[in-house]
Amino acid sequence: MVYTRPIFHYKGGKYMATKKAASAKKSTPTAAKQTKTKVTTVKAVAADATPKAPAALKSKRNVLQGRSVILGAFIAEFIGTFILASVAVHSQGQPLYVGFALIAIVLTIGTLSGSHVNPLVTVGAWATRKITGLRAIGYIVAQVLGALLAFVVASAYTNAAPEVSQQAQMLGQSSVKLFEANPIPAGKEFYIFFAEMLGAAIFALAVSSAIREKRNRAAQALTVGLGLFVALVIAGVSASYIGGTAVVNPAIAFTVQAVSFSSSNWLWPVLIYIVSPLIGGTIGFFLYDILRGESDGGDDNLVDDVL
Repeated sequence: MVYTRPIFHYKGGKYMATKKAASAKKSTPTAAKQTKTKVTTVKAVAADATPKAPAALKSKRNVLQGRSVILGAFIAEFIGTFILASVAVHSQGQPLYVGFALIAIVLTIGTLSGSHVNPLVTVGAWATRKITGLRAIGYIVAQVLGALLAFVVASAYTNAAPEVSQQAQMLGQSSVKLFEANPIPAGKEFYIFFAEMLGAAIFALAVSSAIREKRNRAAQALTVGLGLFVALVIAGVSASYIGGTAVVNPAIAFTVQAVSFSSSNWLWPVLIYIVSPLIGGTIGFFLYDILRGESDGGDDNLVDDVL
């Protein structure tokens, strides 16, 4: 109910009364408007705060999934290098067997880690900014550990093999011995050095070509495996002319005992079987980018999704 009071005005010789509404009527909509504004503001703040909790949980879940994927990639590199090194040592380093083994490895773990299984591939991919430095370090550590495990397992079986009698040796049967790389010929070190570099560059060129083939995994695996086969044939035959051995894989060089730090003369083996392939692999990756006239900068998933 609205109360009014009369107000008298003198006009034209007469008093005239008018009615005026109380001030309470004016204050009512203002208060209601203020209340409505406050409610609207609270609702807006509440609406903004609601999705923050799910977003934080989603971000944390993505981080955990990312770490799990990286850990799985490291394990895949470890297993893949173990298999490749085992095939290399049991097949006496025959290029055909090693190449077909790499085809199977690429098809098996290619979607998990990119199936580098070779430090020269990892260093070449890092040098051309296709993977990050932290991932490259993790891959190399996993590869070396996988190759060392292959050496331990193969040595355990050869040491457990029965002794061959003298009579059997006279009949042409030889004792079981773990495959080893030939000693580096004295004065011919540079020849083996460049043979390793040449084989690594050829193999890295094939890997770079396979990275661009995203539609057909079989074609990728064949390109990588046959690329290693060609690299081993060219580098291996060149090295064999002077009595040497080509490995074209710094990790597997430990498996075939091409590199041994227990020896006093370890500098040349390190330069030939570790440094030279890394240089050749980097050259192969850069060469392919130059030939294509492009540079894939910073794409960390490129190698992982394809190789």
